[in-house]
Amino acid sequence: MKAEKFSRRQALQATAVLGTTLFLPLQKLQASSILAAKTPDITAGEMAAIDAALGKKGAYKEAEQVYTIALPRNDLKMKIKGEPIPIPFGFGGWVSFKKTLDGKSAMVMGDTVLQMEEVNPLISAAHANGLEIAAIHNHFFYEEPRIFYMHIHGTGTIAELAKKYADTIRDSKLFPANQPAASAPSSITGKENFDLPALDSIIKYTGTVNGPTYKYTIGRADLKVMAMGVEMTTNIGLNSWASFAGKQDDAHIAGDIAMLQSEVNNVIKTLRQHNLEVVAVHNHMLGDDPHMIFLHYYGRGNAATLAQGFRSALDVLGKKTMGGMKME
Repeated sequence: MKAEKFSRRQALQATAVLGTTLFLPLQKLQASSILAAKTPDITAGEMAAIDAALGKKGAYKEAEQVYTIALPRNDLKMKIKGEPIPIPFGFGGWVSFKKTLDGKSAMVMGDTVLQMEEVNPLISAAHANGLEIAAIHNHFFYEEPRIFYMHIHGTGTIAELAKKYADTIRDSKLFPANQPAASAPSSITGKENFDLPALDSIIKYTGTVNGPTYKYTIGRADLKVMAMGVEMTTNIGLNSWASFAGKQDDAHIAGDIAMLQSEVNNVIKTLRQHNLEVVAVHNHMLGDDPHMIFLHYYGRGNAATLAQGFRSALDVLGKKTMGGMKME
């Protein structure tokens, strides 16, 4: 009898589950199917169309299906607190392309480095070319000249978006053809300026040497963030980063932390406990789900000490919270 009762219970449970599934809204079933899909690759022909539109070759991250062209502001001579700072420290823009999960469309996402008088002309150009403004904000304190960052996005085919973005920036200093060549590389790079193994052991990642700087770029592998049908990943803007300039014993650090709303104040608290300055808290994207908040920070001191502050902020991410407080 016991076996028979158990079998009936199982049948009832199965019927209930099936009934629930049958009555799920069609949109939810379609969303589940899309989330299980894999982003289609950008083809060689599509990459060529991007390169031709912008007049510059980019780089493809096959693991994320993201194609990116760097847009550094080599025309600028940047200082922080009166001290010259290399452009790779955080004054390089970029534009990335990625397809939607269903392959029917694509997204362009760009972060542009602008002087104040360049902001509104670029807004007008973006709108004239059918693109949208997602955010405008500062990334730094103490910089000369004053710099703002504008995030521009749009959807369409890869070729359409490449043309729209190129036409948007064509009359600005952002366009590659309007940029001077980068200065001759110094014989002293981030490898000589910093103790890279020591920094890597603190941050628990391997960074990238970019001229005299050293930079970490770290995604949110714990999250699946969607925007406009596109899975937002590290190389299309969903990342935390830390850039080091100067030298090991007297370094600058600047960067960004990508956070859920529930993580914001714990990250702020952690950065301040490590004497890092909070520079800005804002969005970078529109329509992202879950909605992500980005925090920019700055610090000056021994590189290892600064790295510990960044690592501590990363440790806050992904922790469950209750009432805004971290739960261990």
